[in-house]
Amino acid sequence: MNHTYFKAFIFSLLVLTGCNKGLDLVPKDAISDATFWKTSADFKLAANNLYSSLEGFNTWDIYADLAYDVPNSVSNGTYQTSESDSRWNNAYIYIRRCNKIIAKAEESSIAADIKQFYGEAKFFRAYNYWSLYRLFGEVPIVTTELDIQDEELYAPRATRKETVDFILKDLDDAAAELQEQGSLPSGDIGRITKGAADALKARVALFEGTWGKSRSDANANAYLDIAINAATTVMNSGQYALYTGEGAQSYRYFFIDEGDDASEAILDRRYQVNISNQTFPSTVGEGHLLPTKKLADMYLCADGLPVSQSPLFQGYNQTGSEFQNRDPRMTMTFVVPGTGAMQLWYPEPVASWPFYPQRNANTGYTTFKFLSENPASNASPFTLGYGYDRHILRYGEVLLIYAEASFEKNGAISDEELNKSINLIRQRAGMIELTNGFVNANGLNMREEIRRERTIELALEGFRYDDLRRWKTAEYEIPTDVKGIKIVGTPWANPIVVEGQDRNPYTDASWQNKTDANGFIIVENASGRSFNAEKHYLMPLPTKEIMINPALKQNPGW
Repeated sequence: MNHTYFKAFIFSLLVLTGCNKGLDLVPKDAISDATFWKTSADFKLAANNLYSSLEGFNTWDIYADLAYDVPNSVSNGTYQTSESDSRWNNAYIYIRRCNKIIAKAEESSIAADIKQFYGEAKFFRAYNYWSLYRLFGEVPIVTTELDIQDEELYAPRATRKETVDFILKDLDDAAAELQEQGSLPSGDIGRITKGAADALKARVALFEGTWGKSRSDANANAYLDIAINAATTVMNSGQYALYTGEGAQSYRYFFIDEGDDASEAILDRRYQVNISNQTFPSTVGEGHLLPTKKLADMYLCADGLPVSQSPLFQGYNQTGSEFQNRDPRMTMTFVVPGTGAMQLWYPEPVASWPFYPQRNANTGYTTFKFLSENPASNASPFTLGYGYDRHILRYGEVLLIYAEASFEKNGAISDEELNKSINLIRQRAGMIELTNGFVNANGLNMREEIRRERTIELALEGFRYDDLRRWKTAEYEIPTDVKGIKIVGTPWANPIVVEGQDRNPYTDASWQNKTDANGFIIVENASGRSFNAEKHYLMPLPTKEIMINPALKQNPGW
């Protein structure tokens, strides 16, 4: 289907002034307020410049407990304050650009022609404030294009409520101006839509509602209501549906099909080979986003029961036995030994080495999700690019938001509510339905099952760190042993001889000596990981910003 790609323009929204009033220092070919902002094409060009703020592929999940690369300063608690932070700086750069577009649109005589771009500026302002808010908490709210004399430049941080309410209002304003997905001209597919504004509103409100509930905030239920209503708006819009174009493998191919404007995609960062590449499959294939045993244990068995309860669970004593009789999404997220050829760090097809997926993985597991199936690309993983998109907002997440917010608001969720949310996701995956009767009959906990479903469906998409912080469970979940495959007492303990060489790294004493009492690899001990509940739920503000603006106060503990 048709892809829209936004070319990068060298475009400055700054108006420069000098002390010498007698000199005209503006180049004759420069864009200025006097010559710009006249047509809808001008506003579209300005709005195009905001799309580069959309988040690309990332490995955020290594900062939590379900994915691993190597020890990092976030999960081991050694993260330090810094003078500057690119996340802070970049967000305010884009906020300034948004403020410029908003101001010019509000004074424009062609308001009817630029509604879409005005809405996009409102959306991106909210999006960039959200990027700040989820990491740093409350921040200074700037709504104008500042110069050095403006008092707003030295404003204190808004309150938490003021910050999130501002984000939500911007999203409401954006939704009122933006087109629906189905109304976009074919050449504009990929632009911000009303659905994107509503979906982001649902995400922000769920974050704040559950953050507040886990901390006994009186406003929590109000935000949960907002999340439910925003998710419902998306669900009732008729614009989106779960992707089912590849049958039983739809979950897998939704993430790697190129040029597919799938009905599930609400907002993507868009890529195209030779125009705007991404190289995330190489990052995954090199072992920088490795699943852990903890993630493996979270997948239910085919009967809908956890591995601790199901008679279908085959254990870990044989190579790949843990993948048998499990939620099908497990084998679409983890590489199973013997899987067919695909992009991995080494050029041999996986099928030629039954144990090969584990060779370059600290945990013994390798990620299948996001992994290209193009074996030819193995020859040069650093230089090749890929064209499939980064799904930033997708319909599956909206359904999960609806289910979680409904349960957290009411302390219960009806089977009807489950059927129009989680059970649609399970149906796509090929899993049995979640019902109150099943939960009660098997001694399960509905909140845990809703959170499990979210974690499994969104696995390795960058949500886990935020989820643990909003649930206020990071202090318990992060400082634990990071474990991988079982090697003691399994075929992993034996040599795998290929061309006269042992290709199994786990026969080496360095691996054999770092296992737990049950023979599972410990890739990082709990003693090397830390999460201080008084400090680490928020990131520190850049110290340079506090030095420039004494009204800013640092986050607790930093």
